[in-house]
Amino acid sequence: MDSAFLTIFLVSTFEVCSSHTGIADWEDAMVVREGVPTTLVCTDRSVRGAVAINWRVKSLGVDEWKLVLSASEKEKFSGGASKASMQLTDPNFQDTGVFSLSLLPRKEDSGLYSCLIRQRERKVKEKIILLAVLTVTVAPAAPVPLRCTLRLTASVNPSYAVTKIAWAAPGGISMKSVKIKNTGSVAKVPQVQSSDDGAYVCTVRLWGNSSHTPFAFHVNVIVDDKVASFTNITHEPGIFSATRAQTPFLLTCPGVRGDYVRLYWVPPDSKTHSDMKRVYMNDCWGGSTYSADPGKRLQLAGPPYDAESGSFTFLLSPELKDGGLYLCEVFLNDVAYSRSTTLSVLKVKTRQSSSMLELVCLYSERSQVKRANWKYQNKTRQLSLISNSPGSISTILPLPITPDTAGNYTCSIQLENGQTATATQVVQLPHEPGRDVEGVIVTTPSLLPSLSALLLLVPLVAAAVFVLLWRQKRISDRGIEQSLSVYSGEAENVYENPDDIRQQAPPQGSVYMDLKPRGEDDVYKELER
Repeated sequence: MDSAFLTIFLVSTFEVCSSHTGIADWEDAMVVREGVPTTLVCTDRSVRGAVAINWRVKSLGVDEWKLVLSASEKEKFSGGASKASMQLTDPNFQDTGVFSLSLLPRKEDSGLYSCLIRQRERKVKEKIILLAVLTVTVAPAAPVPLRCTLRLTASVNPSYAVTKIAWAAPGGISMKSVKIKNTGSVAKVPQVQSSDDGAYVCTVRLWGNSSHTPFAFHVNVIVDDKVASFTNITHEPGIFSATRAQTPFLLTCPGVRGDYVRLYWVPPDSKTHSDMKRVYMNDCWGGSTYSADPGKRLQLAGPPYDAESGSFTFLLSPELKDGGLYLCEVFLNDVAYSRSTTLSVLKVKTRQSSSMLELVCLYSERSQVKRANWKYQNKTRQLSLISNSPGSISTILPLPITPDTAGNYTCSIQLENGQTATATQVVQLPHEPGRDVEGVIVTTPSLLPSLSALLLLVPLVAAAVFVLLWRQKRISDRGIEQSLSVYSGEAENVYENPDDIRQQAPPQGSVYMDLKPRGEDDVYKELER
């Protein structure tokens, strides 16, 4: 096993070294665009007279040289590797010293080319040139429709000769490009706009050519004024789910690696989709991102998902109002993929009065909720349920909370597809510390404020009693004087006007005394008593 692995490793190493050795054997290298007339330059001004020129080629994966053409001052003939487009640029090469070869290169014409100059059967000069052929494709074909995905693909043959392929947009703006196995490099412009019209530049750098300027090629792109229509849409099965408020929830997108993603949202319990709005957009090629959520409740999910490579999924930490229908669309070239998620959000809260505690369970996107219920931790205890409005169910607890009513109360909803979601409200006794996020401590009003208020009222009550007693005594005295005045026939009265006496009701609590005097002393004694 070890020897076999060593053999494979040595063979691979030999092949790599051989390849790099072949790369290092050329004197000159050039990259040409496929189908564009090209000249392989070979000159020697010092050679004149009876000279002969031989052009040969060694294609990829071939160890032998093949003759392209041979020429002298007397004769000229083509070899087996020759093509119609391959010609000497100067028929008078014996006078000018220009032995260059012109051709219209195709992808298969790449390889090593040898320019061999002979004079009197003696080798005067040989120049080895590496010819690399660049193939560029632009899709869709010109003119490019608006809002489509522009694809710029570049490949070089032989691929081992290239160290880097890069793209730049009009204005020299660098573009993200990705290597594609066996096909080179691709750069994309999703959702093309009119401003994307212009000249794009593809630059290629070869091995051993780091000190030279990279080869640059201009690619003109014309943008149409017509808008692209995406008729090829793949709809993946929808998702129906529920979650508790403020609990992270994955909004799953179609399982393809795309160029960009758009997320739409229809608010919960909407009767139509007319109020659908775009809430998120991400372009993995240009790095642009749009989000309608300033609170960051909605964001792209992290590993194992990777938006930069086109693997899209969202992470939502919803509030009650964030339920509803979510539609995720992923676009790859001219194909769209769609997946919807219908989400119900569940939330519990409490309302407290002086005599009761109401546990309220709220849920959104009611269209997919089959039933809702409250349950106590002691399952044998049945709870009374009320519903004050759609999407709400409550149960009432009397105050004060006792050990029999304290504990965990769970609200659960069941969807039409059988899926359930729960949220728990913890009700604690007054003396217990409340740590649970959804817990509530019901406190009994303290007696100290009432006692303080009573203590403050004592002086006021005493003062009121004193005033009442004083008024009663005074009225009693008036009654005695009145009786005495009647008995003695005096006209004097405590009222200024005697008619007032008739208009006034007898004072409550007054004492009328019918004294029969037996003597002066007796009357005063009785009065003193």
